[in-house]
Amino acid sequence: MPGDTELSRIGISLPKNLLDKFDEILSLRGYSSRSEGIRDSIRSYITHYQWISDVKGERQGVITMVYEHDQRGLLQTLTEIQHQYASNIQASLHSHVTHNKCLEVILIRGDGAVLKDITERLMAQKGVEAVKLTTIPVEG
Repeated sequence: MPGDTELSRIGISLPKNLLDKFDEILSLRGYSSRSEGIRDSIRSYITHYQWISDVKGERQGVITMVYEHDQRGLLQTLTEIQHQYASNIQASLHSHVTHNKCLEVILIRGDGAVLKDITERLMAQKGVEAVKLTTIPVEG
């Protein structure tokens, strides 16, 4: 991470629309190269993973999720996951962003490890574009 001087070269395959969006953001933010943007993105991903890994104890929070409505079987799978964690899910709000894209906000409460598990299961589904968990500790 910061201070690392040894570089490794990798190759990745991305859908053109994802790369185009990434290039647009790099340009807007003033990055000098894709490599610089990818390094920054990976650092951010690692930081987020470490932050979410530190969620412990009784927590109250929200999961925000964006997904493709038309992805075959996705709605049923998301509903099944939420029903499996009914004791942790207090409420949800569903919004139709576009014809194909939905935004869901899920209010949750419970042990941090369980809340992370819910988040990671939702995140792993094909057609889910983004998932974010935000929590605060519940103080006695």
